[in-house]
Amino acid sequence: MSTLDFLHISLADQQLYGFAAGHLLLRLPVSTALNGAGELNGSGSTPRGLHQVRAKIGAGLPCGAVLRGRRWTGEVFGPELQAQFPGRDWILTRILWLSGCELGRNRLGRVDTFRRYIYLHGTPDSEPMGVPLSHGCVRLRNADLLDLFARVPVHCRVLIDEAPCPDWAAADC
Repeated sequence: MSTLDFLHISLADQQLYGFAAGHLLLRLPVSTALNGAGELNGSGSTPRGLHQVRAKIGAGLPCGAVLRGRRWTGEVFGPELQAQFPGRDWILTRILWLSGCELGRNRLGRVDTFRRYIYLHGTPDSEPMGVPLSHGCVRLRNADLLDLFARVPVHCRVLIDEAPCPDWAAADC
């Protein structure tokens, strides 16, 4: 299992592409914001531009661990919890917390990705992938997130944009 050094999240095709040394090694379906792309605090949109993984949260927790305020509640997601809290935007398993790298676009002020608590995180298996439905974060299947979490170091670069799979990697897509 290779360590990834660059992630590209395509809002156009709702996919995450993982690269190492310029080679595409991983492709995962995601779900980004129902409100589309946008950087403003409170927009409920997925921020664009170059980011980095600022923090990795949840190492060692069970698959389906429920996280609130970036802490494990002690619960593991299941039908009973879902019935008890219908409509909750579940943050499960792990968190890769993003920080913007572009001053004025996704870093500091009213557009700060980190202060907006934008994550790559797990979601219930009942939630569709490939369809924008999140509140701004990037949702992944829990099993996919476990794999990604193990392969992504802190400070890994993450580009979020409307472009589909990059042309130079299209042969692998």
